[in-house]
Amino acid sequence: MKNTLKFSELGLIPELQSAIDDLGFDEATEIQTKAIPLMRDGADIIGKSQTGTGKTFAFAIPAIEKTDSYSKPYVQTIVLCPTRELVQQAAAEFRKLTAYIHGINIAEVYGGAPMDRQFSALKKANIVIGTPGRVMDHMRRGTLKLDSISLAVLDEADEMLSMGFIDDIVTILSETPESRQTVLFSATMPKEILDLTERFQKNPVLIEINKKQVTLDNIAQKFVDVPSGRKTDALCLLLRYYSPKRAMIFCNTKQMVDEISLILEKHNFNAAGLHGDMLQSQRTRVMESFKSGKTNILAATDVAARGIDVNDLDYVFNYDIPNNKEYYVHRIGRTGRAGKDGVALTICSGRRQIITLLSIARSAKSELEEIDIPTVAEIREKAADNAVMKAKEYINSPIAEIYRDMADELITSGYDTEDIISALLKMSVADAAAGLSDIHSEKKNKLNLKSSYAGENYAKIKISIGRSGHVAPNFLVAAICDNTGISGKDVGKIEIYDDYSIVGVPESIRNQMTADLNGIKICGKTVDVSAFEYEEKRSKNKRTETKKKPYASAKKTYAGKDRATKRSSNKDKNNKTSASSNRKSTHGKYSVKRDKKSR
Repeated sequence: MKNTLKFSELGLIPELQSAIDDLGFDEATEIQTKAIPLMRDGADIIGKSQTGTGKTFAFAIPAIEKTDSYSKPYVQTIVLCPTRELVQQAAAEFRKLTAYIHGINIAEVYGGAPMDRQFSALKKANIVIGTPGRVMDHMRRGTLKLDSISLAVLDEADEMLSMGFIDDIVTILSETPESRQTVLFSATMPKEILDLTERFQKNPVLIEINKKQVTLDNIAQKFVDVPSGRKTDALCLLLRYYSPKRAMIFCNTKQMVDEISLILEKHNFNAAGLHGDMLQSQRTRVMESFKSGKTNILAATDVAARGIDVNDLDYVFNYDIPNNKEYYVHRIGRTGRAGKDGVALTICSGRRQIITLLSIARSAKSELEEIDIPTVAEIREKAADNAVMKAKEYINSPIAEIYRDMADELITSGYDTEDIISALLKMSVADAAAGLSDIHSEKKNKLNLKSSYAGENYAKIKISIGRSGHVAPNFLVAAICDNTGISGKDVGKIEIYDDYSIVGVPESIRNQMTADLNGIKICGKTVDVSAFEYEEKRSKNKRTETKKKPYASAKKTYAGKDRATKRSSNKDKNNKTSASSNRKSTHGKYSVKRDKKSR
């Protein structure tokens, strides 16, 4: 069999062929070409493929063809997905394919949605698509019975494994007839997934798609190296320079998604965040906004992004280094689809991250190019070029009378035509780099840096997050720079304790910085920021000292030694111990003080 066939060559029933024609699809993908005939023959299948290969149609088409839509409704197919977004996405694809087929009813079951609607949908469903947890819930309530299942599909099986659904999957499959057909799709094949296939599949056929061909063609893979604590500045510069029509930014944690989305909104980017801790209504709103184009930049975790399926993503940014090769390929595979070109750009900070990224790229057989971070001057220059191009487009297109009236008003007011044009172009590019911090010179000329506040006295501020909140110096520097506009080189000494941190800042702007920083989020926590004085620290230490009964006399002997001398000796010993326990580990110019309590 050829790697790919046209849908017209797959012998689909006329109703399905009409629906696919309406969707504008002509050529089936490789996994569709291979999986559809095998599923028609009843074979159990293991499909090893990445996101974006078209696997939903690969199992949806045979499932629809096998469904008995004429008898009284009963559940014949169960499809399990790791997230509610993937459930919704798969159900939407099924409904598109059944546009001309009557009698096929699809029920979506997932958490965060009203149960009564799901009860109603299950009563007439012959295809159920759901998350393992909610499927189990309906099984316990008796509102979903699986004794007539003829086809079970596990979609994104490795992701369900990583989310802790493996026991639920085993329970669900155990409640289905042994005669059922079982189809499993997974990007990776860890041992637990292989154990599932051995237990629940019969002589499965492995379909493995050429990962490089599917996900890496047409994708330019690049990376930048930025100073520690300046990754958000670099991200803003890159977004301004490349001006993506639609982009995704991948973060490893939910907290970082929150921080990135807030920072981008503050810099007037049309951005939003998406992760699993958000309410379902919020997630749905964010996804619909991104898919419709109202929001053009989305920061997301890997799991949450599984529910996003768009074909016109031109940029993917890895704000955090992905955990492994599979995650890297999943991320970058979201751009460069449908024959279009795409760019995947990873932001590294330091040699260790670069080495990790290059190792991942080698295992994925990818080639990476290091590029420079654009300067603010380059961003303004590019914005000016874009403004001229856009002006030419408007000039060559019909112009409404209202705009001609505005031009006439300016001309009749005595303004020169060239001045009017220049002013309008200035308006269109003036904000291109507003509020952005230029880190290009910092990266290239670290040894020649001079502080904007050189020679000025430094004061301290106290920030209500410390080691217990998993904060690090670079997080503090990034938050301070992003919310106050000062450069990272103007941030002074940093001391991190269990529940708070002390940061040195220029004395002349301490009060303003305290006001700007109070109430911001760092590592997902809203922080309080206040001025910190030495007296505060000393008084705190005094309060925590152990009270001792004073000696009646400063000159009493004990075992032939002067007691005052012994106290002095003990004090020296304690000072040495204290000095040892308060050693400082330094990272560049920042120091992290470790006290006894934390150890």
